[in-house]
Amino acid sequence: MYDVHEVVEALSKLSYRDALAYWIEGEKEEAEFYRELAGRARNLGLGEELVKTFEKLAEDSLNHATELEARFRETYGDAPRSDLPPLEVLPVLDEFERADQLEEVLKAAMESELIAHESYKLLAERVDDERLRELYSKLAEVERGHYELLRQRYGELKN
Repeated sequence: MYDVHEVVEALSKLSYRDALAYWIEGEKEEAEFYRELAGRARNLGLGEELVKTFEKLAEDSLNHATELEARFRETYGDAPRSDLPPLEVLPVLDEFERADQLEEVLKAAMESELIAHESYKLLAERVDDERLRELYSKLAEVERGHYELLRQRYGELKN
């Protein structure tokens, strides 16, 4: 696990180019995370709605990454690279072994998305560069949307 405050501090010092690279790499990691959750949910027979939710989150993240990477390559002429860990991805996959852990997995994924939302929102308020402010604001919105979708599935599970 990594320290969210350290990641936020490091992100606050990035240039626009590096922040964009970070976002792209984070979206790819997030897509893989949700793809793995979808596969495990399917294998455990946890219901098609949950599988579809995880697949949608994976697809959304991959689409964001593809779109942003094309823009990055157009602008900078090379591939984006970032070594900072993504705020959105928590290491919950190894704990997701039994169907009775579904509630914990959803709660952990929701918490991860909420932490990311709050962190990006804070970054948007903290940076001086207008482009960075817009980038972090957009990231905050995306992560809030992911949180809301997971929260909806969690509510359905509780009912």
